[in-house]
Amino acid sequence: MKIAIPFVVLAGLISPAFAVQAAAAAPSDTPPAATTAAAPTGPALVARWTFDAGAVGGRVADTSGRGGPTLTARGADGGVIRFEGGANGGKYVAFPALCATTATTCARALLEAPSVAALNPGTRYFRWSASVHLTKAQLRGSANIMQKGVAGTASQWKMQIGATQGRAQCVVTGVGAATIYIARSAAPVTDGLWHKVTCQRSGTSLAVFVDGAQRGQTTIPSTLSLTNMLPLRIGGPNFNTRSDMYHGLLDDVYAELG
Repeated sequence: MKIAIPFVVLAGLISPAFAVQAAAAAPSDTPPAATTAAAPTGPALVARWTFDAGAVGGRVADTSGRGGPTLTARGADGGVIRFEGGANGGKYVAFPALCATTATTCARALLEAPSVAALNPGTRYFRWSASVHLTKAQLRGSANIMQKGVAGTASQWKMQIGATQGRAQCVVTGVGAATIYIARSAAPVTDGLWHKVTCQRSGTSLAVFVDGAQRGQTTIPSTLSLTNMLPLRIGGPNFNTRSDMYHGLLDDVYAELG
């Protein structure tokens, strides 16, 4: 499943003398030149990974055209990220399967990008999105789709699937604050179908969208700042034995900054 995201300056110098002459020559009844208001600009795409080209040397290039960071595939205990093909020729990511409860070690894998300014929005409008494919049977505990930062350390923005009901969740924690804010979707997304999940921070609102429709919202402080020097991780928060790893399929991960 692919979701397309659509996406001269002339400098002149006029001498002071010429400027005065031009002003004096203008008739006094000439109306002022009309001015055109600048068209409003929306959020800009700042990073995107479609995975269509797979990985080259374990690295996935940003396809936004904005110079976003490269993702690096990392694994533990034999965990490998697979790039599987779709019917339309595109590819998506398949993360390691959920381990048996009796397993002593579990294969784990994630994608990681270094911290960059465009992924540290501060108090600005910010959206992060991914297309997910997951079943309830693939869920044990919460499943981290994407995360930058750690709660209680600087700040955090995150997208995850909740452990109990399989609902999409958008999570933020501000710089220097302990409060965790969560927007939860009204219905689960663990039905084995593709769903586009989007988190949106706008002013005092943190909202979650599923397949283009807003499905949940919570109020946050307008001063809540999302800035940290930690990497972006996709598919899991870390390699701890009991981390909230994601075990489904993933596609078209991107971020927009306003």
